[in-house]
Amino acid sequence: MKHKTTRRSFLERSARSSATVAAASLLGGVHAFGAISPNVLRFGLIGCGGMMKGLTRHLCRGEKVAIAWLCDVDPRQMDKVAEFIPADCQPSPIKRTARFEDVVGDDKVDACIIATPHHWHAPIALAAIESGKDVYIEKPISHVFDEGLRIISAAKKHGRVVQQGTQTRSSPVTAKARKLLDQGIIGEIKVASAWSAELEKPLIPEPDTEPPAGVDYDRWLGPAPSRPFNSLRFHQTWRKFRDYGNGEIGDDGVHDLDLAVWGLGVDTLPQQITARGGRMIREENASEYPDNMNVTYEFPDGRLVVYESLPFTPYGIHGYDSGNVFYGTEGYMVFSRRGAFNVYLGWKGEPGPTEGKELRGQRGNAQHMDEFVAAIRSRDPKIASHPELAHLGCGLVHLGEIASLAEKTLAFDPTAQRFVNSDEANRMLTKEYRDPYGLPSSQASS
Repeated sequence: MKHKTTRRSFLERSARSSATVAAASLLGGVHAFGAISPNVLRFGLIGCGGMMKGLTRHLCRGEKVAIAWLCDVDPRQMDKVAEFIPADCQPSPIKRTARFEDVVGDDKVDACIIATPHHWHAPIALAAIESGKDVYIEKPISHVFDEGLRIISAAKKHGRVVQQGTQTRSSPVTAKARKLLDQGIIGEIKVASAWSAELEKPLIPEPDTEPPAGVDYDRWLGPAPSRPFNSLRFHQTWRKFRDYGNGEIGDDGVHDLDLAVWGLGVDTLPQQITARGGRMIREENASEYPDNMNVTYEFPDGRLVVYESLPFTPYGIHGYDSGNVFYGTEGYMVFSRRGAFNVYLGWKGEPGPTEGKELRGQRGNAQHMDEFVAAIRSRDPKIASHPELAHLGCGLVHLGEIASLAEKTLAFDPTAQRFVNSDEANRMLTKEYRDPYGLPSSQASS
């Protein structure tokens, strides 16, 4: 059973990776693995948009956690997040800044939570890691493919915990499903199908204007190209533009692609990628991304991941707006990050186990943050999701996007992590960074 060998190899590699990270910590750092963590963990919150509100709520549930910094280029965003921070999570006045450098440069800060637009994820995370901070990075950890490789390398070198905000990984629903899949309830899993089915409206173009008062717009752009301010390229809808986001496949899609590789049990990136995306919503649309997408990933052992973005659907697929189906030789499992799964067995699709009422709807948000904090305290990297795992799901996002732009089937070497039949595609694995907001100087030539 070839996929079991692959899964066992994957677990063995994860264990070796943990040992490597622990050994790398001997190089030093503020709180190297094996060291005793401080009694009170001090956090810097960088990027105070809507997602940070939920992350803060889950973080401040725990004991002996303090918020030391709020960081955002828009002061109003910091005001909104501050409302979610209870008094016992701020034993001293919280500092505020528009400069992430102030946060990562504070040697009293133990960890950073990064929830900026995607184009800022890697520059801030790498600076924080090199400053000895553990990092929780909202998904995806990378805006372009090569940033994921840099984060993996930096985490190993500096012995840092890196957690990606794919919260379903930590859900008790996921744990129960994993146990069933490992027991072989649906046989050998051959195909994972992932989808995002949400009714979308087009972005109606708007004229450029001046930035809102008080916003450091140049710093908001950061490593992205300089452009006039446009409200569509700012809060919320920035994700529809390539300078800052990764479209639907990199927004909700990254959750489901992460779960696709989880369910399939692969420990490598694919060897072939085919993608097609276009416009089904014909109204004038300012978005730079296709409003629908279909990507097929073939792995070295022949198994497949198929991803679909279906923006015309006011209904769920198998009852879920976001989900996966894992197809096995004995049956299939419908799995959703909304906190549910169903198993169907045999020719007639006889119903099998589900998540159960006691677990239904649990998405792993609180558990995922608890796991991150526990990894910081224990200095045990086996607790937290490894950046290698995050890179698998994020890698599918980037490879799918590149294949869509190239408009042809692309061959990929998962060992070299480079395309083998397209120089153009290889150039899209990285990007140019606008000075002076690029990667840390130590990363510039690596």
